[in-house]
Amino acid sequence: MPISINESNLKQGVLGLVMALVEIIRDVLRTQALTRLEDGSLDEEEEERLGDALWELDKAIEEIKCEHGIDEAVRAVRDGLDEIVDSVVERILNPEKWSSARGEL
Repeated sequence: MPISINESNLKQGVLGLVMALVEIIRDVLRTQALTRLEDGSLDEEEEERLGDALWELDKAIEEIKCEHGIDEAVRAVRDGLDEIVDSVVERILNPEKWSSARGEL
């Protein structure tokens, strides 16, 4: 039985996944930048360059999402990943709850 693949949906899905990962990396870079700003390890010029680079990255991400109409695809991937992370964190913080839930299956 042949599989019917909608090439447009596939492209949007893959691009949405890639852009979601780029957004996650950007978020980590932003967190690291804030940490460096707070601990004073950057001089004024480095702070400005870092801020400009993050702003340019934000702008580029938004342009790509707009050009390809993938806002919803990216949001769906991010939401799905958030659910997975929440589930893993819940299992780490409450292992007894997870163990009892597995026993009920």
